[in-house]
Amino acid sequence: MKILSAVEVDAALDDLALIDRLDALFRAGCEMPVRHHHKIAEPLGPGSADAMLLLMPAWTRGQSTKGGSHLGIKVVTVFPDNGKRSLPSIYGQYLLLDGTTGQTVAMLDGTMLTKRRTACASGLASRYLSRPDARRLLMIGTGALAPHLIRVHAKVRPIDEVAIWGRRPEQAARLARELSASLPQVLARPITVGAVTDRRQAVGAADIISCATLSTTPLVEGNWLREGQHVDLVGAYTPQMRESDDEAVRRARVYVDTRAGALKEGGDIVQPMANGTIGEADVIADLYELSRAQRPGRALDDATSITLFKSVGAALEDLAAAELAVTAR
Repeated sequence: MKILSAVEVDAALDDLALIDRLDALFRAGCEMPVRHHHKIAEPLGPGSADAMLLLMPAWTRGQSTKGGSHLGIKVVTVFPDNGKRSLPSIYGQYLLLDGTTGQTVAMLDGTMLTKRRTACASGLASRYLSRPDARRLLMIGTGALAPHLIRVHAKVRPIDEVAIWGRRPEQAARLARELSASLPQVLARPITVGAVTDRRQAVGAADIISCATLSTTPLVEGNWLREGQHVDLVGAYTPQMRESDDEAVRRARVYVDTRAGALKEGGDIVQPMANGTIGEADVIADLYELSRAQRPGRALDDATSITLFKSVGAALEDLAAAELAVTAR
């Protein structure tokens, strides 16, 4: 059995190769049961915060992917009180099994796997939905996903200007300095990275707006958007959260990673559906339909449409990333 640490998972995964792998698995499909949520009541005793155990399984059949079929499951724990003990609130591990025998193939760090596959799912969506000539990227949010999203978007499109906005300007400035030093080397081309404080102005100037936050109030307003932009919404993964307002969703051509997930869990879709701003029919396609050419993305000559992609994550993405990481080692 292989054991891959976070560093080893990160080193094993190439962004463009993972985007291709995700595209192939969305096209082929896999078995993906509904995510399991199990509450662990007051693990530290009476009065402590409830914890959560999440189980996300997926598997392929026959020789549907390179290297044969696999069964995988991500195990995630969320213990809100861990911060009081200077521990992360979230831990994750991924178990990859042989799909024909059940034999254990590998155990991988689930946290890094999730970061990499999440960013590359947005990169896959951008291939289908953003303008090929997109040059200016706005990153809203400065958390652990932000540098991965910035790097992936800059690999998919010829991004040469990156603006970073965060609720804490000092964190945005720090991330901008770090990426100013590292990103040109990663991309092998010049790229300008800077922090911004005027979110409205930055939204209007960007070709691609990527958000990865835990916001419960909109950070991207529809009245700020202009023709030809692509909006990538990665955070706000519960029905109570959202990163865009109703006007943004109303103006945009709306896409999701999976209909089953986004229409149930993503507040950017759930809330405007609940209040009647959009209906299910207004969600044009998910990544299954885009990868299979069943529904249209952005036409190459379309410079006017606003596209909006909502991601909540899918076990298929974890499986694709785990298979690639193991075969690349």
